[in-house]
Amino acid sequence: MLIQPAERIEKLPRYLFAEIDRKIRIALDKGVDVIRLGIGDPDKATPCYIVSRAMTEVQMPSNHTYPPDAGLPEFKQAVASYYKKRHNVELDPEREVAVLLGSKEGIAHISACFVNPGDVNLVPDPGYPVYGIGTMFAGGEVYRMPLLEENFFLPDLAAIDQSVADRAKLMFLNYPNNPTGAVASPEFFAKVVEFANRHNVIVCHDQAYSEIAYDGCKPISFLEVPGGKDVCIEFGSLSKTFNMTGWRIGYAVGRAEVVEVLSRYKTNIDSGTFKAIQYAGMEALTNPEMASFQEKMSAIYQERRDVAVSMLTGMGIAVCVPKAAFYVWAKVPADFASSTEFVSHILEETGVVITPGRGFGEYGEGYFRIALTVDVPRMQEAMERISRVLKK
Repeated sequence: MLIQPAERIEKLPRYLFAEIDRKIRIALDKGVDVIRLGIGDPDKATPCYIVSRAMTEVQMPSNHTYPPDAGLPEFKQAVASYYKKRHNVELDPEREVAVLLGSKEGIAHISACFVNPGDVNLVPDPGYPVYGIGTMFAGGEVYRMPLLEENFFLPDLAAIDQSVADRAKLMFLNYPNNPTGAVASPEFFAKVVEFANRHNVIVCHDQAYSEIAYDGCKPISFLEVPGGKDVCIEFGSLSKTFNMTGWRIGYAVGRAEVVEVLSRYKTNIDSGTFKAIQYAGMEALTNPEMASFQEKMSAIYQERRDVAVSMLTGMGIAVCVPKAAFYVWAKVPADFASSTEFVSHILEETGVVITPGRGFGEYGEGYFRIALTVDVPRMQEAMERISRVLKK
């Protein structure tokens, strides 16, 4: 029997981090001591107060049934309360908050909610691959907005072709940014609001890294900007904020009509997040220990950032020092023809896993990304291995 995947699957590239996992397994099978600086998976445990709440809720028989289609009201209220406290943004928990199986899921599905075949989505490059993949699954066309170092890794809105802008349905943004670590100012977001209103574009803001920031930086929500909630759906994640990557819970907030369409889509394709995990998420967002935990994690990542930046700079590598998120974005040494060649060489020669910039798009070429997800001694060991190889 001939198995023929759908055309959309044939067009689908191997997912960047799945390919990295494959190379790691090969190295491990060879007995290599692998240091993983590739995937942005926090290495610290979920806070005890969240785990304790989850353990209590798991034992409740009433939580073993399907959750409400729209999500637990208690979790949605916790999201609204969090936004009021953190961003001074008022949200109606019933109409302006949706519960997600992690923010990735919502980001992947938002195009299916609004994009018809032939429509255009504005996608940052370099950027999280799922923005473009979701667009492709919906039959849309990707228009890549270059994020250039000279523009502080912000898209140049004036450079977007007007005919393309008029056809666009969604604009994806992500600040603090993966992979560059850049942040956006209120002034930039205000320009995006004006652009969105002029061209009737829905802004999809991925805010997964909002609570990881350095040197006094305090990233803002797109919804804080005047008019922001009128044009935007913002995706939040508990994965990076509370070290809950495996729990698969997140949320979307913003303009009620957009949130409603995403919620309607989801009720037809999934049955919601396990109630015990929603209660654990509520605990994460409302527990008094939340602020001190987030400060502690930012301090940990900042120490790692400083080690990586200092040692890379000492090797002669140009580094874009991040203001937020837990990545370091750096230039590939001139001796290498591509970012893929460089990271493959580093893995084969040192056992250190880093990510090629090309994996995040055309304009990521010439860079590589390091995830700050190992402790300081291990980070120092990784940098020393890379340094020894580059000196050969």
